[in-house]
Amino acid sequence: MAKVHDGELDAVVLAYAGLSRVHRADEATEVFDPLEFLPAPAQGALAVECRADDADTIAAITTIADSKAYACAHTERVVLARLEAGCTAPVAAYATVAADNIMTLHAAVIAMDGSATLRATAAGPIDTAENLGMTVARALLDDGASSLLAAS
Repeated sequence: MAKVHDGELDAVVLAYAGLSRVHRADEATEVFDPLEFLPAPAQGALAVECRADDADTIAAITTIADSKAYACAHTERVVLARLEAGCTAPVAAYATVAADNIMTLHAAVIAMDGSATLRATAAGPIDTAENLGMTVARALLDDGASSLLAAS
């Protein structure tokens, strides 16, 4: 951010969570709506791993586990897997779960040069999350995602 303040850069894109963590969120001049600027699949999801026989850690982890967040991250990763794309591919996915347990998944594949963007959205019960990811990925593939990904 110093380079922006010093005039070396016109702008910089940073994680808002990171700015908040260092108490500088008030310096953000624009906060992107995730539906307009879709994040990478499972962006921001955290995982904790421990030994299978570590009952104390498993008990602690269970108290902080968020089944809806897990379902969202998993569904977003289903899109990535079904597209046969890696973590550096120009693929975005963002899932949310409403109070009524309906998941909405938005995904996109973007040409590396920015010349084309394919988007797909679907919604359904959270217990069909994996199928939702497959449905959205299939829609993107039907619209030509393979050719955009092949060029990346």
